[in-house]
Amino acid sequence: MPPFELPAADTPFGARVAAHLRDDIVVWLITTGADGTPQPNPVWFLWDGTNFLIYSLPDAARLAHIKAVPRVALNFAGNGAGGDIVIFTGSAHIASEEPPAHQNAAYIAKYRERMARSFGDPATFAARYSTPVRVEPTKLRGH
Repeated sequence: MPPFELPAADTPFGARVAAHLRDDIVVWLITTGADGTPQPNPVWFLWDGTNFLIYSLPDAARLAHIKAVPRVALNFAGNGAGGDIVIFTGSAHIASEEPPAHQNAAYIAKYRERMARSFGDPATFAARYSTPVRVEPTKLRGH
């Protein structure tokens, strides 16, 4: 299979994808529950140019879902009227090689203020959301 590539940023769809990856705070991570039901969860994310990085609660059901069925989807919020749809599908795995969230400079740069408001500081967030997950996209669709 050829490597995954984003659409060119100088196209209308490519520009919208790039804007979501750069500017959005939340993406919906959809895993598959044990009974086959899709399980959407809003999560903070970091796009590194190749993959998504998400930090999860260690006891979140989504981790069991990913271990059982690593195929996931990531949906960005549309425009509320059926447009600006951006959906990635791919494969997720627990990424134990990743540093804790409070030691990830890019993640801190994106979420520091939100961590402070919600958790007091980045270290407290990192202690709670201690399980890193990587999502490697394999397909992109939208309009």
